[in-house]
Amino acid sequence: MDEALLRRLTPGVLAALVRRGADFAAAEDAVQDALLEALRVWPADPPRDPKGWLIAVAWRRFLDAVRADAARRRREDLIEEEPAPGPAPAADDTLQLYFLCAHPALSPSSAVALTLRAVGGLTTRQIAQAYLVPEATMAQRISRAKRTVSWVRLDRPGDVATVLRVLYLVFNEGYHGDVDLAAEAIRLTRQLAAAVDHPEVAGLLALMLLHHARRAARTAPDGSLVPLAEQDRGRWDTALIAEGVAILQVALARDRLGEFQAQAAVAALHADAPTAGETDWVQIVEWYDELTRLTDNPVVRLNRAVAVGQADGPRAGLAALAELDPALPRHTAVAAYLHERDGDLATAARLYAEAAHKAPNLAERDHLTRQAARLNTTRRRP
Repeated sequence: MDEALLRRLTPGVLAALVRRGADFAAAEDAVQDALLEALRVWPADPPRDPKGWLIAVAWRRFLDAVRADAARRRREDLIEEEPAPGPAPAADDTLQLYFLCAHPALSPSSAVALTLRAVGGLTTRQIAQAYLVPEATMAQRISRAKRTVSWVRLDRPGDVATVLRVLYLVFNEGYHGDVDLAAEAIRLTRQLAAAVDHPEVAGLLALMLLHHARRAARTAPDGSLVPLAEQDRGRWDTALIAEGVAILQVALARDRLGEFQAQAAVAALHADAPTAGETDWVQIVEWYDELTRLTDNPVVRLNRAVAVGQADGPRAGLAALAELDPALPRHTAVAAYLHERDGDLATAARLYAEAAHKAPNLAERDHLTRQAARLNTTRRRP
């Protein structure tokens, strides 16, 4: 069963139901039912037109729900207007759905959550982890957002900044998480860059390309994580790096700096260094200072503490880290790294083990556990 195909088809199926008159929440429920039916039927009887099959089944599920609900009798006219069966349109509606979910009636956080769930294919648990909130809280937020946009048409304009935030989070989930969404996020950001003249769109595209260029070197053959400083830079995709840097330079020349351009500048400095030891950490700290001014984001401050530890020494990094909330995700891992660089191996080993228990995914947990074991072995040697 090609689950990747189902993920690619889902936005278009959802858009088709909304265009036919289904409200957003009911359409998503019907599409989910159709996907479950596909998982049951397709392995033994694959359809010639997968998208058309999904649209037909989802539309029937929607109509069944309409008929079953006496409170929705006012929608009976939709049943009489059911389009005749025919080939499914080949149009890609995914970006339109991103803008629909970025409707002005929604708060930015609710818009991002709704898009990640309905269009990006992430689970409520994954979205809750990205936002650092309980899963139940995120489920309520998504339900409220679905009700808000129930009768919004696809042609209503959305907010570009919110769409950028969604694409950024989808890319991060694909880059770090269980579901590979990074390439899809890049594809949609390219579409957006072609349609919208905005330096932050270019900044986000550059950031994605520069990070994606390092993807092949991020894991060892056994699947374990390889830290940036230890990556084989010969495996980095130089074509993607060159494209990302060129896009970034054009965006920066417009002198309308935003957070994605600043993040891309940091990534470009890493990509430009022939070796880890030649990284321009002083300039990276300066870019993190710009990011802090733009966002005042605690994760940015955490990354800045790492950069300060490289530019000015581990104790300066620990001093910067001390200003942050210890409950911040990966705070313990950063503390472990800076203590190791400062020569305090006992504290570093303890913190690596502690950070492993807090890791958001298995690969990161295994990496931190190995770091703790490595330091404990080093300390026991005569």
